[in-house]
Amino acid sequence: MNDPLDDLKSAMDAATPPSDSTRRAENLARAQEIFARHQGSATPPRHSSDRPKRWAGIMTGVRQMFATLATPRALTATTALVACVVFVALPDTRALLLPSPAPQDEAAAPPMRERAAAPYAVAPDSTAAGEGSADMTFAPLPSRVTAPPAQREALHSKAGARAVGAMSADAPVVQPEADTEAFANADPNPVKITSETPVSTFSIDVDTASYGVVRSSILSGVLPPPEAVRVEEMINYFPYAYPAPDDGTAFRPTVSLMETPWNPDTRLLRIGLQGALPAIADRPPLNLVFLIDTSGSMQGADRLGLLKQSFRLMLGQLRPEDEVAIVTYAGSAGQVLDPTPASDRATIMAALDRLEAGGSTAGQAGLQQAYATAASMAQNGDVSRILLATDGDFNVGLADPKALERFIADKRDSGTYLSVLGFGRGNLDDATMQALAQSGNGQAAYIDTLAEAQKVLVDQLTGALFPIADDVKIQVEFNPATVAEYRLIGYETRALRREDFNNDKVDAGEIGAGHSVTALYEITPVGSPAVLSDPLRYGALTPTGDSDEIGLLRLRSKAPGSDTSTLSEIVLPTALTAPDNEARFAAAIAGFGQVLRGSDYLGDWTLEDAIALAVSGTGDDPFGYRREAVNLMRLAQSLKN
Repeated sequence: MNDPLDDLKSAMDAATPPSDSTRRAENLARAQEIFARHQGSATPPRHSSDRPKRWAGIMTGVRQMFATLATPRALTATTALVACVVFVALPDTRALLLPSPAPQDEAAAPPMRERAAAPYAVAPDSTAAGEGSADMTFAPLPSRVTAPPAQREALHSKAGARAVGAMSADAPVVQPEADTEAFANADPNPVKITSETPVSTFSIDVDTASYGVVRSSILSGVLPPPEAVRVEEMINYFPYAYPAPDDGTAFRPTVSLMETPWNPDTRLLRIGLQGALPAIADRPPLNLVFLIDTSGSMQGADRLGLLKQSFRLMLGQLRPEDEVAIVTYAGSAGQVLDPTPASDRATIMAALDRLEAGGSTAGQAGLQQAYATAASMAQNGDVSRILLATDGDFNVGLADPKALERFIADKRDSGTYLSVLGFGRGNLDDATMQALAQSGNGQAAYIDTLAEAQKVLVDQLTGALFPIADDVKIQVEFNPATVAEYRLIGYETRALRREDFNNDKVDAGEIGAGHSVTALYEITPVGSPAVLSDPLRYGALTPTGDSDEIGLLRLRSKAPGSDTSTLSEIVLPTALTAPDNEARFAAAIAGFGQVLRGSDYLGDWTLEDAIALAVSGTGDDPFGYRREAVNLMRLAQSLKN
C-alpha cells in the first residue's frame, strides 16, 4: 500500500513544469514594462471641494478599507504581518522556532532563563550576515511597569513625577527619591537618681500625631521607625474616663500607684488630668481659617483628596454664625475663599473642590496670609483659629523649624491659635508640624483615614478649638526616703527646666474642653532589687522625708488669655491601689510604644504581654479605639517576628 504523502508528492512534482530560463527572462521584462507604464495616478487629482464632507468621507474611507482588506492578497499580507509581530514580541515563540546560537564568550552571555524572561525588540545590525539579509539583534525593552509601593507613593508628588520619567527603551526606570520624612523626637528619658535629681518638670501634651503615624506604618506592613514613636502621644490618643471637675476649675487630677507590668520590683505612677466640658451651647462665634498646602507634594488621594473629604465632615459641626475662609499656598499664597458664613456650605464646598496640587511650598507666605485673614475676621468675643493642613514640606521662605517657631510665637499673643493636621507619607515633615503646633498653642494630629478625620474634626472638635487651660505644666518632686530612682515615660520633646515651672513667660501645652491627659513615671522604691545605681562611697546623703509619701505633685496653668498662672499641689502617697481599666490600658500602650522604640527597661516583656494587658483594660470602648489598638499590636507582633 502506497503512503498517501508519497502520492501527493508525486502528483505535485508532475504538475510542476520544468524551469525555463528564457521564458523567465521574458516574463521579468514584461513585468518591468507594466510597472513603468503604471507609475503615477490613473486619474487626475480631485479638488478639495470634491472630497466628501465629515461623516460621508469617514464612511467612504471605512468602506474602502474593508473592501481592500477583504481581498485575498490583503488577507495574506495582514496574516503575515501578525505572524511577524508574534514572532518578534514573544520570546517563548522564538525559542521554539529558532535555535539559540552558542555565544562566543559563554561567561559574558546571559543565562538562557534570563534571556527568555525579558521582552525584546528587533533592531537590524550594521553588519550583514549574508547576501541580501541583515542580522537581527534583540535589544532589551522595558516591560510593562508595575511600580513598588514606595514608587507609587512617589507618583503622587512632584518629585515622584520627575523620578519616574518617561518609560522608554533609551531611558531606564529611575528609582524614586529617598524617603525624606523627619520626626521630632529625642533620646528616651534616662533613669534619674532621686538623691541627685529629685525634681522632674515637663509640659503636658495632647497631640496625637505619633499614634497616627505608627498606625499608618503598621497597616502598610512595616514597623515604624523608632524616632516616629512618641510614647506620650500614643497614650494620649485615647480618651480616659477620669473624674471631671465639679468645683468650677478647668481640670481635675487623678493619681494612682500600681505595680509595673514589666517589672514587679518597680511601681508605675499614673497622673491623669481631666478637662472640664463647659456648656458649648453658649460658645462664641468661631472664625476658622483653613490654611491648605496645595503644593505638588500634596497631590494624591491620601493627601489633598483626603483633606477635602475631612473638611467636609467638619463643616457639619459648625454653626450658622461661624465663618470660614480658605487660604492656600503653593509657590505663593492666596485667599481662595473670602470669609463665608458656615451656613453657606455649597460655596465653601465648591471652593474646596476647585483646589488642585502643584508648585513649590511657600509656607511662610501662607502663614502670613492666614494670620492676616484671621485678624480681619476677628471681633470682640469671637474665637479665631487656623487649621493648617500639610505634609509639613516647607521649602520656600521660612524652612527652618526654629525660625517658624519664633514666627508663630510672635502671632499667638493675638489670641489666634494654630493647629496642624498632617497628611501623606514619604516626605512627612513631622518636626516642622510639631514646632508649629507647639508654638501656636494648638495641637498636631495625623490623618491617614476618613475615620481618623471623624475622630479629630468631629468627635473631638470642641477640645481642639476651645481651650480651657493654657501653659499647663507638671512638676514632681520625689521623696529620696522612699524613691531611689525614677524615669518619665515619654514627653522627651516636652521637657522643661526646673526654673521654667514658675516662669510664666515659658510656653507649655494647652488642655481643650473635655480633653484628658495622662503621664506615667516608673519609680524604684528604696531597697528594691531593681535599683540600677550603686550607692556612693564618698559624700553619700542620708535620705530624709516622710516615709508615707513618694513625692509632691505641682500643677501650673493659666486661664485662656491670662498672663498669670495659678498653682495647685497634691501629695503622692506610697499606698498601692488596684489598677482600673484606664490604668491598665494606659500601661499597655506605654509598653507597646517602648517595644517599638527598643527600650532597655522592659526586660523580657513582649508585645504578647502588652496585648493581654490591653485586652484586660479595654473596658467601655464606644468608638472602638482600644480594640483597634489591640489589632495593631497583633500586627506589630507578626511583623516583629
